Amino acid sequence: MAGETVTRARLSEAVYQGVGLSRNESAELVESVIAEISGALERGEVVKISSFGSFAVRQKAERIGRNPKTGQEVPISPRRVLVFRASHALKDQINQGLTDAGDGETPSASAAKAPSA
Repeated sequence: MAGETVTRARLSEAVYQGVGLSRNESAELVESVIAEISGALERGEVVKISSFGSFAVRQKAERIGRNPKTGQEVPISPRRVLVFRASHALKDQINQGLTDAGDGETPSASAAKAPSA
């Protein structure tokens, strides 16, 4: 499953094309959104984005791990980890794309054939 990576530059370009801000303003907007999300996560807040998903930080306790090569037990220190849970809308959208791709069509091609409401 090889695909392109979405970067800050691509996000900025998408904002530039879609909203009509200048390239510098688009880049600043993307940076501002990322900074706000990062700051909220650092403070331990949950970030929920409607129809996309939620980000949260969880505390993991200290535990004993095992070196797979030597079999030696090693303590794993407590740490905070970032978790993402996709919304049902995002999951449905991704799975719909797989269903359409299974028909030999791209998701946009089948959407173009769908009757408008």
